[in-house]
Amino acid sequence: MKFDTIVLGAGIVGVSVAAHLQKRDRSVALVDLKLPGNETSFGNAGLIQREGVYPYALPREVRTLLRYARNQSSDIRYHPNVMLKLAPFLWRYWRNSHPRRHAAIARSYSTLIEHCVTEHRALAQEAGASALLRPIGWMKVFRAQAQQDTETKLAEQWFREFGIEFESLDATRLRQAEPDLDTSLLGGLRYLASDSVSDPNALVTAYSRYFEHLGGRFFLGDGATLKDKWKVHTHEGQIEATSVVVAMGPWSDQVTSRLGYRFPQAVKRGYHMHYEAKPEARLNHPVLDVTHGYVIAPMARGIRLTTGAELAHRDAPKTPAQLNAVEPIARTLFPLGARIDDKPWMGGRPCTPDMMPIIGPAKRHKDLWFAFGHAHHGFTLGAVTGRLIAEMITGESLLVDPYPFRASRFRA
Repeated sequence: MKFDTIVLGAGIVGVSVAAHLQKRDRSVALVDLKLPGNETSFGNAGLIQREGVYPYALPREVRTLLRYARNQSSDIRYHPNVMLKLAPFLWRYWRNSHPRRHAAIARSYSTLIEHCVTEHRALAQEAGASALLRPIGWMKVFRAQAQQDTETKLAEQWFREFGIEFESLDATRLRQAEPDLDTSLLGGLRYLASDSVSDPNALVTAYSRYFEHLGGRFFLGDGATLKDKWKVHTHEGQIEATSVVVAMGPWSDQVTSRLGYRFPQAVKRGYHMHYEAKPEARLNHPVLDVTHGYVIAPMARGIRLTTGAELAHRDAPKTPAQLNAVEPIARTLFPLGARIDDKPWMGGRPCTPDMMPIIGPAKRHKDLWFAFGHAHHGFTLGAVTGRLIAEMITGESLLVDPYPFRASRFRA
């Protein structure tokens, strides 16, 4: 079977790329080992972070780094056996986290972020999935005054630089917005322009069904079987196309490395668990506990508790120590009931050392395109990445200048 384009990877990025290409009258095959939205896109906090103009940097304060080195922090953990391999990546990540470099990165990164909500809303409307989006923002909550002061100054900076709207909540206003949160909280920040999603998997599924409604085809298959000029083995036989898009998230290197590209990439793993809410308790917004680095979010399945980052080999066995550490704390933040899931979910976030995704054409292969490396903002940037890649492939005017996200910025 022949197509114009094969898209490898059916997470939020790959599905969005496929839908946007199919909208532009390309014949598209979407390939994944699992049904759409059942890997990294399944397990996030469901945030579309319009405020996320500064990608997540590596802390530079010696005191903070020493605390992380003890490997007991609730927001970042690591597997000791991976740290030597990760050292060059972490060194580059740390250098790029310098305030001056981070600010320069934000100026480029913000050009994608500014379209994240509008592009998701547009695609969701076309896919008949607007009801899954909640235009109510999300919150950070504070247990210490110093943290609240620091985060408020950051919010004020983001407003000055990029017009990011926020609302500062004292303890009284926080209780009005979220009456069932811990009453000892000092206050919060609400980011007003961001959306949240009640079921991330359902949103990806809706986008994939829209893609198929437009005439696209989904195939169960292994993207790592990609052969030059461009053929992939699927459960329905071999398919081929004149172009291919690699959007396999943390597994993208299975294709890129075989083709001779060595991108500096690491994986931050994360966990989630769903809980019942105790009778009469209600959570209205996704909420980040700034002190402990976890999020609780109201989802269709229950209250989802998501952890911070775990540095580990992508395919290492699960070690949900962070989840076990923050669950008792989360129970003091909100009246969680029994666990709903049989076991913790785990996924991986593909990260680059400059905190920006790789979006655009390959340097040495004609008609090979990359769309991965979105780190914590894969769900946020899925729809706008899909549009940008489709515009680049079809030669349209571009919504965003793709130059900062080019693959050739790395000597790969």
